[in-house]
Amino acid sequence: MFNIKNLFDNDDVNVIEKKGNISVLEFKRDVSVNKYTAMSEYYASKMNVRRRQVVIELNGDEYVTSAGAMQWMAGNIESKSNVKGIGDFFGKAIKGSVTSESAVKPKYQGYGLLALEPTYDYILLEDVSNWNGSIVLEDGLFLGCQSTLDNTVVMRSNLSSAMLGGEGLFNLKLTGKGIAILESPVPREELIEITLDNDQIKIDGNMAIAWSDSLKFTVEKSTKSLLGSAVAGEGFVNVYRGTGKILMSPVRPESLNNVLKYNPK
Repeated sequence: MFNIKNLFDNDDVNVIEKKGNISVLEFKRDVSVNKYTAMSEYYASKMNVRRRQVVIELNGDEYVTSAGAMQWMAGNIESKSNVKGIGDFFGKAIKGSVTSESAVKPKYQGYGLLALEPTYDYILLEDVSNWNGSIVLEDGLFLGCQSTLDNTVVMRSNLSSAMLGGEGLFNLKLTGKGIAILESPVPREELIEITLDNDQIKIDGNMAIAWSDSLKFTVEKSTKSLLGSAVAGEGFVNVYRGTGKILMSPVRPESLNNVLKYNPK
């Protein structure tokens, strides 16, 4: 038996989202600062740049996380790898090498609390059943999920999807029933959700961060001719066709990572 104080009952911590036994904590401000960082931390909190942390209450169930995501756990929780043997390890290593996701994803099962590493990104809790039972993720989004979800690496339908669309050739796909824990560079309130019913959408760049596996993804010229594309100032666009859902960032995700970090001397 354990008792934890100054976590959920901390005045500086809010539970901003909860699905099932998964809670997303948000720290209103960072108070572990010094005179060099106090000002930047103050203004960061005003602009919603805050630490967020996922805490999972395990009740005999099992969760999968990305490698290194666990910060601490309390109670009778067993940790094990998802590797079944040397052959399985090399297979997962090859799959991990073609995406930015970790090859080995540890599993946690038992009774107690599991806390993941804090992040300044935004946490999305997605019910995969709302994505026609299967969701494809942009590289780096996966943080964890219920073990009832099957995670596999899928290849683009054609090579041009990777070479011309600014995307990787492989993506992580989650299939089944359960909650996926995603780490997004963009907050939920700014993500654009598009639902297609036997229709299509064309996006200039890799701004779609997640989409239903039922959608067909291709890369095409923005106009019917190369000359027309050049005159229009556009080249190739990412096209999603069919029936399903897309989460789209209002800006290119990689542009949000080009920040300067203050390093006092």
